[in-house]
Formats: sequence, structure tokens, C-alpha cells
Amino acid sequence: MMKTGSRFFLRVLLALWLGMAASSIWGATPVETHGALAVKGNQIVDKAGEPVAFSGPSFFWSNTGMLQEKYYNADMVRYYKREWHATVVRAALGVDAKGGYLEDPQGNRRRVFAVVDAAIAEGLYVIVDWHSHHAEDHPDQAIRFFQDVARKYGKKPNLIYEIYNEPLRTADWTSVVKPYAESVVPAIRAIDPDNLIIVGTPSWSQDVDVAAADPLKNVRNVAYTLHFYAGTHKQFLRDKAQIALDKGLALMVTEWGAVNADGDGGIDKEETLKWFAFMKQHHLTNCNWAVSDKAEASSHFKPGTPADGKIDDDQLTASGKFVRALVREWDKPTAQ
Repeated sequence: MMKTGSRFFLRVLLALWLGMAASSIWGATPVETHGALAVKGNQIVDKAGEPVAFSGPSFFWSNTGMLQEKYYNADMVRYYKREWHATVVRAALGVDAKGGYLEDPQGNRRRVFAVVDAAIAEGLYVIVDWHSHHAEDHPDQAIRFFQDVARKYGKKPNLIYEIYNEPLRTADWTSVVKPYAESVVPAIRAIDPDNLIIVGTPSWSQDVDVAAADPLKNVRNVAYTLHFYAGTHKQFLRDKAQIALDKGLALMVTEWGAVNADGDGGIDKEETLKWFAFMKQHHLTNCNWAVSDKAEASSHFKPGTPADGKIDDDQLTASGKFVRALVREWDKPTAQ
């Protein structure tokens, strides 16, 4: 009979071998490979100073009662890493709609932090998004929330702050959105001096050219939000993005869709592929809307799809299948 000490030694050797085998099979995680991100000119760069971009999903509004909060769990983060080859995920903290953070702070925090914890465990980058269209109405709540996030996760290179999802067209950049950012950014920086902060722009985060004409001053590692839905936003919005890039703004596409801006309509494959070529050319990190089984075209899943991460292909919507293929191909060289 084998002695207890020998069995223990063999178990240790087996565990070490399995760990090395897993590392060999899966390779280093995105965060292990690229480390802390920073803004350099109009680019987001990795620890080596090289331009870098990531692709993955955006979770739906976290609001209690919106019926999509069930997906805010570690099983779903692992699913997107394993099946979609996602390198970034976005947790959309619903703020001022029914069931949002202002109404149920603990429930929404718990869900968002579950996604952040899972992303860190999986070595993915994670965007914590203040998902509001009226953030300027609640700056104090945003500051307290993001300072809590900074205290909890600020030393993790995985973390990216998105301080305003989509200001409306009526939210003027100079008098409304910029002052809001000028109050939230320093509050985060007082605790976390380094991790990326992404600032929303007017007209549902489309007016990046307007922000480029009057950017935030005396800030570091700050980029700006660009959102598009391929069925609605075509060359005119890429032109606005190009103006912003040419003026030195770093951009991140924290939300995009292959369908219309209302979340419905057919997939516009031609425009989506044009957008992907543009994003690859300019190294723009991107998150697709949405981790959801809501009955609308932008959802990844058909109604009734479970939230346990055990999802079959026939449970994906047409958009889910199309977008998954694009995310899987994100890091592969574009054919010449």
C-alpha cells in the first residue's frame, strides 16, 4: 500500500502538471499579456506602450426587475471568454430607470461586482459603466459609487471606468457633460491614479468631434465614448470619429450593435463590417449590446435562454451568432 506522504506528493505533482497543461492550452490571459492600459496620444496602449484593443459583450441594464439581471454572474463571464473568446466585458449599472441603482443600490452593486470579480478571475478587462442618460442630475451618487469601485478594484489593471453611458442630444458638452466629468474624474483619481476612465459624449455618445474641440484638461489616461448601431449610424459617424482621432482624442466603443439604434431591425452586415475594419484600423476596444434574452434583435439570446453559461448554438439569435463570429476573429489579422 502506498504511504500517505507519497500519495500527497503525487497529488501535488498532478496538480502542478494540470496547471501547466492548462496554461499551455489556454495561454496567458489578456490582462497577463497586456497589463495596465494607458492613453498615449489618440491611442490606448498596453504595458509595453503598444496600441491595443479588445472585443467582447456588454451586459444589459443591471436593473432589478428588467429580467436581464439574471445574467450578471460568473458562469456567463466564463461563457463569453470560452465560447466567444471575449477579452473584455462591460457591466452596465442601470442608474435612474425603474429598479436601478438609485432605487436599489445594493442589488445593482452586487450584480455589477459579481461580473467584475469574475472578469478579474478570468483575466479579462472589465468596464464598469454608469448606465444613465441623465448622469448630470446625480453627480454626487456617481462620485460615491466610483470611489467605492476605486477602493475595491483600483489596484487591478483589469478595471476601466465608464462614467456616463449616453448623454442625450440636449446635454450640451461644454455646459453639462464636461462639467460633470470634471467633477467625477478627480474624485476617482484621488483614489486610483492610473486606470482608464472613459467619458461619455452628447447625442448618445456620438458627438466625439464636439468633445475633441474642447477636451478635458490636465487629465491622464482619459478616453472618450463612441457608440454606434450599424443599421442607423453609417459613414457620417465614422467621419465624426475620424475628426476626433485626428484632433488627438483616444476613443473606445463601449457599446455597439449590428442592428438599428432602437435595438431592432435586421442585421446590417455590410455596415457592421465597415465599422469593424474602422475599429481594427484605429485599435478601438468594443463591446456589443447585449447580454440579454429580451425579444429584440440586438439580444444575444432567444427568450428563455438560461443564465448558467450552458448555452447551445440554437439558443443564440441571428445577431448573437453574427457578433460571436466577429468577436472570435477580433485578434486575427485582417486579410489583405
